Amino acid sequence: MDYSRYSFWLETSGESLAPRPPLAGHVSADVAILGAGFTGLWTAYYLLRRQPSLRVAILERHIAGFGASGRNGGWCSSGFAVTPAVLQERFGRERARATILALYDTVDEVGRVVARETIEACYAKSGSLRLARGPYQQPLLQQSYAAYETLGVADHYRVLSAQETAERLRVSDAVGSLYNSDCAVVHPGRLVRGLARTVERRGATIYEQTDVVDVEAGRSRRLITTHGAVRAETIVLAGEAYLTRLRTMRRRLVPIYSSIVLTEPLTPEQWAQIGWAGRECVASFRLSVDYLSRTPDGRILFGGRGAPYHFGSRIEDGYDLHGPTHGALREMVRTWFPSLRGVRFTHAWGGPLGVSRDWMPSVCYDRRTGVAHACGYAGQGVAAANLAGRLLADLIAGVPSSLLDLPVVGHRPRPWEPEPLRWLGVRFVQNGYRRIDDRGRRTGRAPSGTSLTERLGRH
Repeated sequence: MDYSRYSFWLETSGESLAPRPPLAGHVSADVAILGAGFTGLWTAYYLLRRQPSLRVAILERHIAGFGASGRNGGWCSSGFAVTPAVLQERFGRERARATILALYDTVDEVGRVVARETIEACYAKSGSLRLARGPYQQPLLQQSYAAYETLGVADHYRVLSAQETAERLRVSDAVGSLYNSDCAVVHPGRLVRGLARTVERRGATIYEQTDVVDVEAGRSRRLITTHGAVRAETIVLAGEAYLTRLRTMRRRLVPIYSSIVLTEPLTPEQWAQIGWAGRECVASFRLSVDYLSRTPDGRILFGGRGAPYHFGSRIEDGYDLHGPTHGALREMVRTWFPSLRGVRFTHAWGGPLGVSRDWMPSVCYDRRTGVAHACGYAGQGVAAANLAGRLLADLIAGVPSSLLDLPVVGHRPRPWEPEPLRWLGVRFVQNGYRRIDDRGRRTGRAPSGTSLTERLGRH
């Protein structure tokens, strides 16, 4: 397989993507990890830092970074799958605040590891800009800032006027923005591939092109593959959306596709018209989700949702590219930046991310069965997976930590509905978000928060 075609990040990761040898037969380990993405690799990294003698085996169906870890928007963000207001409503002010503070530190922790392990990940703590594009998004900006004020973390944010926003980035129809200092831009392909090499140097073994088909828990703890099995005292399931292929995890998540387009490198004259010298990560307050970043070689990455959920939570390579969604993203680049009407696009890709029934990530370890898992980042996984890896390492090692009081630890959301209810519900919310955004652009009215779509998808 030509793995470079799956994303610009893998194509430009700076190393060969030739797969490591697969598992051949039966082996034993102390810890066996399913998935060589950020969650599995960070878990291995922190376990081996704490106990270098551990035998850690990582099993990957394709290559390290094949999934969301190698296809995302390049954000290392303190954002969370659940909004601050809903987080406080569900778990109280102190636990919500502790979660957000932990994520602020996580952005810095990724930077610390990148520097310590000399991973050339193009890490730059540039902050983020959440734009209000048009009057209908302005109330959402104010509500977001008010939620941070309530939690006592507003000093990490600044509400910027239209003029102040334009001084950083010139986008059509921007009436203001919310700046957050706790966000970094990264080259995720180089980060995940560099992290894989780092854990190997620390003693882990990565088996690639090794498909895990079943998990045995309890007395006989094994990851069973098409090439053999790994028996281990502890098993870690770190496959994010791809975990839905396991029978025990089938309704734990739904795989939602996110799509990305990438421009050619812009000229200095084009950048002078746009600004964006600070390389902030950028998004708007659209319910349908959009996200932008400026690549190290001077391109604009524009991502968003819109590709449909597939019946039965199916994941296939053919779903990565969705013509209508990628076409809409290209047009959004031209709408946001009118001076780029003639810009050429060089890449388009996509892939699935995992969403739990209540949108909360979960980090769990059952010492009785020996099985741990972390998943459900809902598109916020670059930083959150680092936090999850540290939490899993603490849980597995039995090390006391204040982080283990975070609400993600031990959280087990109820399963998604069986089909066809799951398909009907997810598609209803996907289409409903798009209709609300379209109506807001036409009328200038902010979302009410009371529609059935918003109540079903509230997070």
